[in-house]
Amino acid sequence: MATKSNVLDEARSLVEKRLAELEDEKRRLERALSELTDGQSGRRRPGRPRGSRSGSGSTAGTPRRRRRRRGGTRSDQALKLVASNPDITASEIAKQMSIKPNYLYRVLGDLQKEGKVKKSGRKYRAAA
Repeated sequence: MATKSNVLDEARSLVEKRLAELEDEKRRLERALSELTDGQSGRRRPGRPRGSRSGSGSTAGTPRRRRRRRGGTRSDQALKLVASNPDITASEIAKQMSIKPNYLYRVLGDLQKEGKVKKSGRKYRAAA
């Protein structure tokens, strides 16, 4: 009958051998994946999976056309509205820009940090 240490040594060597086989298999699979994806990683970033956009008119292999911005960035639009309407509230700006106020608060906060807008209570005005 085999001793306890011999059985453990044999089990350890079998596990190590299997791990080495799996490492080889992993390397082969990673090489194959690299060749299939032109060297890019096989994992995608978080977000919507490829081809899941319904109604966009594009297929999975076709690049999408970017939407053109109307009137510059959101901060430019907000700054223009604040400059032309002193003491305007964020809700009023959001209505005129057709966006939700919770997004606009972030935009206005950035404009405040840049010193382009001043806030007094709930009202905003352009910095002098």
